[in-house]
Amino acid sequence: MMGISVWQLLIILLIVVMLFGTKRLRGLGSDLGSAISGFRKSVSDGETTASSETVKQELK
Repeated sequence: MMGISVWQLLIILLIVVMLFGTKRLRGLGSDLGSAISGFRKSVSDGETTASSETVKQELK
């Protein structure tokens, strides 16, 4: 079973940078980061909403 070496990863990274350019990759990275942070925020908001609804139901 053969793994990917460091040199193979560097060559793949170089090809990707040459194909897409650094500006597009930077924009893609920031979009991905925004999506992940939005997802985390919605998950934490959902948890707080669910816990507050549970408390309201227990008080009734």
